[in-house]
Amino acid sequence: MLTVATGNKAVAAAVKEVRPQVIAAYPITPQTEIVEQIAEYVASGELDSRYIPVESEHSAMAACIGAGITGARTFTATSSHGLLYMHEMVNWAAGARLPIVMANVNRAIGPGWNVWAEHTDAFQERDTGWLQVYVSTVQEAYDATIMAFRIAEHEDVLLPVMVNLDGFLLSHSMQSLETITPGSFVPPLHLPHAIDISNPAGYGTLTGPDEHFRFRWEIEQSMRKSVRVIAETEQDFAERFGRNYGVAEEYRYEDADVVVIAMGTLGKEAEVAVDLLRNEGVNAGSLRIRWLRPFPELDLSGRDIVVIDRDYSFGFGGILAHSLMARSRIEPYSVIAGLGGQEVTFDDIAGFVRDRKPGREFWFGVNGNV
Repeated sequence: MLTVATGNKAVAAAVKEVRPQVIAAYPITPQTEIVEQIAEYVASGELDSRYIPVESEHSAMAACIGAGITGARTFTATSSHGLLYMHEMVNWAAGARLPIVMANVNRAIGPGWNVWAEHTDAFQERDTGWLQVYVSTVQEAYDATIMAFRIAEHEDVLLPVMVNLDGFLLSHSMQSLETITPGSFVPPLHLPHAIDISNPAGYGTLTGPDEHFRFRWEIEQSMRKSVRVIAETEQDFAERFGRNYGVAEEYRYEDADVVVIAMGTLGKEAEVAVDLLRNEGVNAGSLRIRWLRPFPELDLSGRDIVVIDRDYSFGFGGILAHSLMARSRIEPYSVIAGLGGQEVTFDDIAGFVRDRKPGREFWFGVNGNV
């Protein structure tokens, strides 16, 4: 069915179709609309789920963990400081191998207090064992949420998945949305290590130095296997529903001499900048990274690279730029732009390309940058 929705309501609509048994909810701007919409679905009877309004984000993840351990399909949503408050439980969910799906509406970290888009909140959780996907349209937010359940619950993965969408720029923007009935695309969850009251056993108990590292290695093995599972899931989705995705989205990329790399809505804005530059005779292209974990293997050799980070690691640099430097052996022009919702237009992005200085870092909007 074709309709119009915000990014937040698209995520809620996707959750309704996948029908998790337990939803834990705590409001935080700009995510609140997701759990409010799901509450309406539950109240109206459109969604037969246990809806648990909790007292904090930490409790929201704890509730998902408790339900997930029994083999129930679970969902929650958060943003920014809510995600940071969850941090202990975010690690626990991955370590317990629970396929929880969570929507995170990307928002800056305070102080100063700011409710607008920035990726630093989710990037701070990148090493916890969660898979992370970043979307750029309302339709993609819907589709990625549906696929997240199948990927997380696959027997070769059994790790939680975080679906990230930019605060206000996407969470509250109205765009066209085509909804689907997933049917057999998302099969019933079978959790092989679910607790069984008829067969009592310990869960999450103390592990010593002779065993603990093995659990870490098993998470890494599953993260590596998720590359194949993601590809198979996205291919099946394309065949069933006609929309194609991948670890990265290319735009006028094949013959490009200079490539803009960004995530989320900045990745879409870069496509307009590419068209502008092409009209000027600059052989530009763009690459929008969708999956931060597992991090994609990309061949970027032989091109100038401009990386735009809507995040920063103090004393280190743009996290996406440095990740690409480590994996792809490149020396990009690293641009820090869009922090706290700072406006970045396609004209600005075109300017980054024209003024690029490979191997240098540039903070957009800071006077005297070289």
